Amino acid sequence: MAAPVMQTCHVACCANRTPNVLSWGRGGIIAFGTCNSVAFIQLASSTGPENHLVSGGSDNRLIVWFSQCLECVGHTGPVSAVDAIYLEDPTQILVASAAADSTVRLWLSEVECLHTLSFGSGFMMDVSLVLLPGSRVPILACGGNDSRVHIYVLFNGELNKVMSLQGHEDWVRGLEWASIDEELLLASCAQDCMIRMWRLREGAGSDARPEDNHSIIRMKEDVFEVKERVFAVSLETVLAGHENWVYGVHWQPPRYEGGRRLQPLSLLSASMDKTMILWAPEEASGVWVEQVRVGEVGGNTLGFYGCQMGPDGSMIVAHAFHGALHLWHKRQDREWSPGVVMSGHFNAVQDLSWDPEGEYLLSVGSDQTARLLTPWKQKDGTQTSWHEISRPQIHGYDMQCLATVGRFQFVSGADEKVLRVFRAPRNFVENFANISGASLDKLLASSDAADLPEGASTPALGLSNKAVFQGGPATLPQQEQLSCVSDQYRETYFHPLNLTEPPPEDHLLQNTLWPEVQKLYGHGFEMYCLASDSANTVVASACKASKAEHAAVMLWSSASWRQLQSLPCHALTVTQMAFSPDAQLLLAVSRDRTWSLWRRDPPTPDSAEPNFSMYTHTDKDTAVHSRIIWSCDWSPDSRYFVTSSRDKKVIVWGPCVLGTPGVPTPGVHHCSSILDVGDSATAVAFCPELCSDDSYLMAVGLDSGKILLYKWSPPQEPTGGHDWTKCAETDLVQSHTLTVKRLRWRPRAGRAGQQGPGAPSRARGEAGGEESCWLQLASAGADHAVKIFNVNRHTLEAND
Repeated sequence: MAAPVMQTCHVACCANRTPNVLSWGRGGIIAFGTCNSVAFIQLASSTGPENHLVSGGSDNRLIVWFSQCLECVGHTGPVSAVDAIYLEDPTQILVASAAADSTVRLWLSEVECLHTLSFGSGFMMDVSLVLLPGSRVPILACGGNDSRVHIYVLFNGELNKVMSLQGHEDWVRGLEWASIDEELLLASCAQDCMIRMWRLREGAGSDARPEDNHSIIRMKEDVFEVKERVFAVSLETVLAGHENWVYGVHWQPPRYEGGRRLQPLSLLSASMDKTMILWAPEEASGVWVEQVRVGEVGGNTLGFYGCQMGPDGSMIVAHAFHGALHLWHKRQDREWSPGVVMSGHFNAVQDLSWDPEGEYLLSVGSDQTARLLTPWKQKDGTQTSWHEISRPQIHGYDMQCLATVGRFQFVSGADEKVLRVFRAPRNFVENFANISGASLDKLLASSDAADLPEGASTPALGLSNKAVFQGGPATLPQQEQLSCVSDQYRETYFHPLNLTEPPPEDHLLQNTLWPEVQKLYGHGFEMYCLASDSANTVVASACKASKAEHAAVMLWSSASWRQLQSLPCHALTVTQMAFSPDAQLLLAVSRDRTWSLWRRDPPTPDSAEPNFSMYTHTDKDTAVHSRIIWSCDWSPDSRYFVTSSRDKKVIVWGPCVLGTPGVPTPGVHHCSSILDVGDSATAVAFCPELCSDDSYLMAVGLDSGKILLYKWSPPQEPTGGHDWTKCAETDLVQSHTLTVKRLRWRPRAGRAGQQGPGAPSRARGEAGGEESCWLQLASAGADHAVKIFNVNRHTLEAND
């Protein structure tokens, strides 16, 4: 069987910002909801088989995942909580779901709705199912905004309410049963910051004998009867330790020894106070006490939405308010320490860019952050995996665009009128070398290390990352440190780190910022797109515009960060720009359905700074696209450029031949047949490497989330579409589930982290070993995901 053309290398994403969105199975796999998808990561070894997963979404549906997908349709509001148990027949599962339509429903795996419980104007926040001890009778617990825990029993096809447990003083947020011998324990947590534990056992406490000691205080028991058997429920204990709402509780999963099921008495809780607590009874007294407390310290984030414990109890994970996963594992000395886990944006990813050497990837998104991903070479050198190692910018506005300027500098734009320039601090360069395996000496030589600050921090009342130099918390002299209000309330959190592995979330938030070195003013509305040239001399920017006067492209010098020019042409927002690889041409495409092409003028004795003038453009009469042009890119030889549009068309234009100024050159026209990709083409990118037959490889991203690969050969004369060859497309699992916002090829052949850092690029056609047959493509999606694909050139060309 031939290897696939496109292989998924890495997916950067995080959990949705809602409770009950993560589950850690006995198979060692963590499943969590991310946007409208379910993501899986393997973090532990398997302790038992699991064949089913149940998920609920804001589309009012439940899906039971196994060898095939079964949909449960019936709720009229978003599903907020699900639980499931196996019945006597292991092929049948009973599913409970709670939704915003004020109902709780029970389903069989054949997607039949057995029962519907209505709570009027109330809402159930969580549900939990278990089988009564010594029977196969399901029992359901529901907790909601009435501060009670409602208990139901499913017997003889009828779902009957047997009791309501009172005690919480605010909304019940989480519930979970544990089966211990012939008894059940139910843990419930609430917004009153308390955890209550209830014990369910067979037999009634009222069967007291006369000789019993009535001076002993006994907890009140509520009883109910099933199959002529009496069961009693009593309050076991109340756990007080959290200082904010408790959103989740989770029992340590049971283990199996000699065919026996053993349930450890260990309970994990997660709270908005940014801590998780592991509770267990003392051996001597049996009193439940706090065993371990882990969490975040400092920062300006909120706490945890939920928690889970690994199959063997040696690892715990929490998902935070901003979607980040927090992992801790128990060391051999029985102490708990943070672990490495995946991360990603918690809102739409708007733009991304490789560094010039292709060793790391920067992305920005509507979650107001810029994130840096790089391959982590582990100590043994046999495993390489992608991780976030820095969060250069944490902003107060939704991020829209970025452009890298050299190795360790970038410009970002957000929903504000200001562009911000960031430069890597020394601490990042050192840690990047440690984690990626790159040569520190070469990195420092390429980044003007003499004046690099140690790190950066953000003042309490500001949006600008202030540089922190070695031996001091700020860049300003002492007499200037209180020159503004934000400086009077300075909060410096930065502490230099010596990292040998990717940092945990709290370090990413506080210790991996890049200092802001410049602000660029000039635009009248929110920033929309950015581009930089390959010579690292010019940055182009454009903002949102509904009039021609605001749609001009601005050029900035990367040496002085002075505005060089304003290039007026378009009538509406410029949606994307791209400099040609030889840095001689600037292309801009617009919402007004046209493109403009600007050429760099030769330097003059009077001014050595770059100057651009109009080369050519389309207008209403010559435009081919009939809808907004979303994206554009250049061929690696700077001869052609491509545009993609909402009209589903992809068109190649050229040839772009720069002659002597004043001498007529051939006109630029569409030199390809019009490619109809069947959906709005929202992103397009030329591969920087030509194919073996000198054709061009191109990636096209669609509004549906699919990514297509095409080869295009310049025709000798107009053809009927034979110049395009479809090579591959992402399948359902590989594709984004929402719009592809940006596509970027790695600027050199090979897979990042698989070849020696700093290894020289090989000329086309030169033998380069196994890595020379690989290309890498990065994509940004509105589904909160950054995806990196490995593209096999040999397989791609063999399929032609």
